[in-house]
Amino acid sequence: MTNSKLQLGVVAFLLSSSASAQSPTPADALALEQQGKLAEAAQVWQAVTQHHPHDAAAFASLGVVLSKEEKYQQAASAYRKAIALNPKLPGVRLNLGLAEFKQGHFQAAIDPLKSALDTDPSNTQARMLLGLSCYGGKRYAEAVKYLKPLAESDAANVEWHRVLAQSCLFTKDYTCALDEYREILQKDPNSAAAHILAGEALDGLERVPEAIAEFQAAAKVSPREPNLHFGLGYLYWRSHQYDEAKREFETELALDPNNAQALTYLGDIEMKRNNLDTALSFLRKAVQARNDIRVAYIDIGAILMQQKQYEDATTALRRAVALDPAQPDAHYRLGQLYRAIGNTAAAQAEFGKVHELHEKADEGVASKMPVSPASSN
Repeated sequence: MTNSKLQLGVVAFLLSSSASAQSPTPADALALEQQGKLAEAAQVWQAVTQHHPHDAAAFASLGVVLSKEEKYQQAASAYRKAIALNPKLPGVRLNLGLAEFKQGHFQAAIDPLKSALDTDPSNTQARMLLGLSCYGGKRYAEAVKYLKPLAESDAANVEWHRVLAQSCLFTKDYTCALDEYREILQKDPNSAAAHILAGEALDGLERVPEAIAEFQAAAKVSPREPNLHFGLGYLYWRSHQYDEAKREFETELALDPNNAQALTYLGDIEMKRNNLDTALSFLRKAVQARNDIRVAYIDIGAILMQQKQYEDATTALRRAVALDPAQPDAHYRLGQLYRAIGNTAAAQAEFGKVHELHEKADEGVASKMPVSPASSN
């Protein structure tokens, strides 16, 4: 239906109603809504808000109809207007949080959902949306706070336990993550995702052989699971088991030829074995696929420095520094390069930064694996 036809339909409805001969009323809008005529109802609510611009309830009702039409951006605007007019109007903050959540605006959803939960601490929907919004907004410690009671009250809901386990991983609460993994496996013994979560948690607890066993179990259950073989290969790589790591990275690339991380660490293995041309080929493919993998730029810089391609090596190492200035290894490599080309002052500056920085702990496999997004369904 065109906009002109829609407007004519609304006009015809209003003219047919003696109660609304002078101006549209909430009763008119509600009648249309009950008939399932959401677009027409929204038009009437718009007219009501124009006639009564200080009617908070009218704006809230407009938001509800727009949400039913899945016009969440417009709905959020209407809800915000309602709140501005009457901050104590019941239910509006929850509806606003839901509208923002549905758009994937997780950060914007958090504050109204917190207000809704503060008003009614028993509101399960507000708690659920708030927990998932914190998770989607990468505020994992807060996500744990809100999701844990939900997972405990609904032990059969595997999805709750999965999201909670991932949140625990990113707050480095590995015991919590393992507890959730066990809950998942009780419900779904063949869950590859649960084995991966367990492997990530065990790796965080520095129980690497057990972590490897969990990833191996996941590979038996679901050998084509995306990133699984990369994760297993990375665990082998960190354990200096390079033959096993290479096998897993190659398996990942057979499934996904553009997996930038598998290309990077396969290139790193070839560099360690002094197969520099092969290594450089893998590493360049990696940075073409993704330009934010620091290790790839460090290795490219190191190889080019050995080949005396100093200008290109400098570019690569500066990119590595820019990606994470707090890591000393790129500064050290850059210092070596400056020393090799006779720039003593620049070399000393880089080596000085190395002394100032504390070596970060080896990154665990959890930091390399992709994070499942919060669902808006």
